[in-house]
Amino acid sequence: MAHPQAIEVAGLTKRFGATLAVDGLSFSAGAGRIVGFLGPNGAGKTTTLRALLGLIAPTAGRATIEGQAYGALEQPAATVGALLDGGLFHPGRSGRNHLRAIALAAAIPPARADELLDLVELRGAADRRAGGYSLGMRQRLGLAAALLGDPRVLVLDEPANGLDPQGIRWLRDFLRSLAAEGRAVLVSSHVLAEVAQTADDVVVINHGRSIVQAPLQELMARRGGGARVAGPDASRLAELLRADGADVRPGEHGSIVVTDRSGEQIGRVIAANGIVISELAPSGQSLEEVYFELTGGGEGGPS
Repeated sequence: MAHPQAIEVAGLTKRFGATLAVDGLSFSAGAGRIVGFLGPNGAGKTTTLRALLGLIAPTAGRATIEGQAYGALEQPAATVGALLDGGLFHPGRSGRNHLRAIALAAAIPPARADELLDLVELRGAADRRAGGYSLGMRQRLGLAAALLGDPRVLVLDEPANGLDPQGIRWLRDFLRSLAAEGRAVLVSSHVLAEVAQTADDVVVINHGRSIVQAPLQELMARRGGGARVAGPDASRLAELLRADGADVRPGEHGSIVVTDRSGEQIGRVIAANGIVISELAPSGQSLEEVYFELTGGGEGGPS
């Protein structure tokens, strides 16, 4: 990718009259990463996404995709795809024709619509009117529309909305496959348990301001009680980590709990010293508990 950060929000501020919706917000998302964008209702997430996609103008600061504002992109459909508000469509138009109409406007071959209907598993409903789709089917259609130009960056607002458990699992695997292809995926979601299983990094905002941006494992280790390590060499690992300044505490059944190191950092020590372990796992709070600790409970819950 030509730019080090696929998405960069720097000092973004947006006012609507007397209302300060976003206040000096900064974060980034790199290629090949899934970034969970979290915050309570009214935190400024949707405003941020709309500014990123050129739908509203920032009052101050910037929001760029591959180093450029959306309006300056030479090939926007091939650069960024978006799913906002569940995707917009004409209720009387079939799913296939909806995608073909968007493809035509973006100078994309119409055959791409059929490829994506297969990809999001909507081929069987392709000729049905989209107005009769379930909420979950509409989400899949919106994802297909976002991918029409084969973009390198995806911006998704609540893509799991309306999906049943099987659909949520499908979405998780789908997003991981997209990131594995080198795409950057910024996903706003209120399904915190799913974010915990899907995201590489998380950005938490409240009252329009950034609270934290960190790799998920690092955040859980730092705020959620650390990482638990068990195995025949756990005591040797504890000595090495303590020598490096880590906070290491004894756990159950001979295990250790490392409270200030990420799983990746611990793994490097394990690999460098040929240490044998049987378990390396996050210890303590869930992402939901960490989220509420960071936001003070929020107003109205995450969205």
